[in-house]
Amino acid sequence: MAQIIDGKAIAAEIRREIAAEVAELSSAHNIVPGLAVVIVGSRKDSQTYVLMKRKACAEAGIRSVDVDLPEDISQAALVAEVHRLNADPSVHGILVQLPLPKHINEENILNEISIEKDVDGFHPLNIGKLAMKGRDPLFLPCTPKGCMELLSRSGVTVKGKNAVVVGRSNIVGLPVSLLLLKADATVSIVHSRTPNPEVIVRQADIIIAAAGQAMMIKGDWIKPGAAVIDVGTNSIDDPTRKSGYRLVGDVDFTEASKVAGHLTPVPGGVGPMTVAMLLKNTVDGAKRGIVS
Repeated sequence: MAQIIDGKAIAAEIRREIAAEVAELSSAHNIVPGLAVVIVGSRKDSQTYVLMKRKACAEAGIRSVDVDLPEDISQAALVAEVHRLNADPSVHGILVQLPLPKHINEENILNEISIEKDVDGFHPLNIGKLAMKGRDPLFLPCTPKGCMELLSRSGVTVKGKNAVVVGRSNIVGLPVSLLLLKADATVSIVHSRTPNPEVIVRQADIIIAAAGQAMMIKGDWIKPGAAVIDVGTNSIDDPTRKSGYRLVGDVDFTEASKVAGHLTPVPGGVGPMTVAMLLKNTVDGAKRGIVS
């Protein structure tokens, strides 16, 4: 049976470490890290995510700057809001909750966030530095960073291993493949146009599943003893649940748990790590201000 990687417990441990760092910053330098969370409109799912992030800030002692904007805000007004936060020295990180309303160009907005405050790690300069050998981005994207932290804290060696990333999104697949490469893994990316993906996945010592396809990766896709990090969050019908559905990953958990060496559950695996890494990036941004 696979060793289950408890993302919830690891994230709680990291958040305790962050709270200690925040207390130290406050007492030694009189600095309280500040994270601005910008939400446009009233999408229920976005509001839930934002509430979760703001609550996590409060628990860690990070100051949450709440920016709630109307659905019909113009792109120019939103850009002005981002510029205002860029110029505010008490704000060390800026997060714009996606998706934005259709009339706003997301790429243009994200490009306006100062690279020094890009705690999501999606600024083209941060991604560009991540892709280049010998360069270090100011921030790493939160979910890929969380995946690497789960491997590290579970004692999984990355150097010299075969790693396969399933999915090539800008948010997870692409950056996590670059991080694995930086950690000296031999990396393959499998995507929707890859013929016979199971043949490639079967060779992996480490699998990062981020395709957004419910239970796509079966037990017989997995090499015995492989470490499997499941980033997928998919809802499937389940009449036995009050809600009528349940959340599953991109990996068939029941089958994989009989073959893999390490395995993250869904929920309770990668999800809690994403928020923990966002807090970590914010504290790192505040620390960078002291050094500079």
